[in-house]
Amino acid sequence: MAANNSVIVGESSVKKVNDQVILVQILVSVFLCIDFLLITTFFMKDVFYTTMRYILFANTLLSDCLFLFMTDVLLILSYFRFTLQMWLCLVMYIVLSVHTFVTPLTLTAMTLERYVAICMPLRHTDLCSTRSSLRCVLIIHGLSSVPCFVILSIFFASATHSFYYQGRVCSVEVFILHSWQGHLRSAISQFYFLIMCIIIVFSYIEIMKVAKAASGENKKSTWKGLRTVILHAFQLLLCLIQLWCPFIEAAILQINFRLYISVRYFNYITFILTPRCLSPLIYGLRDEMFFHALKYYALCGLYKKPLNFFGLMKS
Repeated sequence: MAANNSVIVGESSVKKVNDQVILVQILVSVFLCIDFLLITTFFMKDVFYTTMRYILFANTLLSDCLFLFMTDVLLILSYFRFTLQMWLCLVMYIVLSVHTFVTPLTLTAMTLERYVAICMPLRHTDLCSTRSSLRCVLIIHGLSSVPCFVILSIFFASATHSFYYQGRVCSVEVFILHSWQGHLRSAISQFYFLIMCIIIVFSYIEIMKVAKAASGENKKSTWKGLRTVILHAFQLLLCLIQLWCPFIEAAILQINFRLYISVRYFNYITFILTPRCLSPLIYGLRDEMFFHALKYYALCGLYKKPLNFFGLMKS
C-alpha cells in the first residue's frame, strides 16, 4: 500500500512538472509571436529603423527572441535529461551569456536617449542619429561580451581537452569549475547592474527637474518619458534579481528537491520571461506611433486612423 502511494505521488509530481513545462511552452510561443509581429512592424517603415529609440527597441526584441528560444531549448533538454557534448553546450553558453546583458544594457541606453531628448533637445538630433544608434548597438554587444570573456578565459585555462567531448546535461554550472569562479561571475554582473542603476537614477532625477519646470504639452511629454524611465528601472530590478536566483536555488536544492523544482519554475517565469515581455508593453503599446503602425499591419491594413497617420504609412 505504501509502495502504491509513493508511485501515485511520483506520478502526480511528474504530471505537475509536465503541466509547468507545457505552460512555459505556451508563454514562450505567445511572447515570440508578439515579438515577431513587433519586429516585422519595425522593418516596414523607415521612420522606425532611422530613429534611435526604435532601433534600440528592435535590438531588445531580437535579443529577447534569441534568449527566450535558447533558454526554452535548455529547459526542455534539462527536463528530459538529454546530454550534449560540451563544445556544443559551450556555444549555447556564449550566446546566452552575451544576451543576458544585451537587454539591460539596451534599456540603459534607451533611458539615456530619453534623457538627451528631454534634457538636451537641441543636441538630440546629433547625438541620437542613425549612425550613433548603430555604434551604440555595437558597444552594447561589446560590453555584454566582457563577462563571458572573463569567465571563459578562466575556464579554458582550467579545463582539459577531453572535457569538450564529454556528454553532460547542459547548464551554466558545468563551466564553473571552482566556487570562486561563481563569485567572480556574480561580482562582475552586480558591478554592471550597479553602474546601470546609477545611470537610471541620474536620468530620473534630471528628467524630474525638467518635468517640474515644464508646462503644457512639454510637461505631458516629459512626464511620459519619466514613466518610461521608471518602467526601465523595474525591468532592471527583475534582471538583477535573476542574478541571485542560482544562489537561492542551490540552497533550496540541499533542502528539498520538489521545492527546488517549484522555485526554479517560479524564477524562470518571474525573472526571465517577465522582463522580456515588458519591452513590447513599454514601446509596442505605450508608444503611440508604433502602436498605430502595429495595429495597421496586424489587421492587414483594415485599421483606420486619422489622415496624419496615413501620411506616415505612405511615406
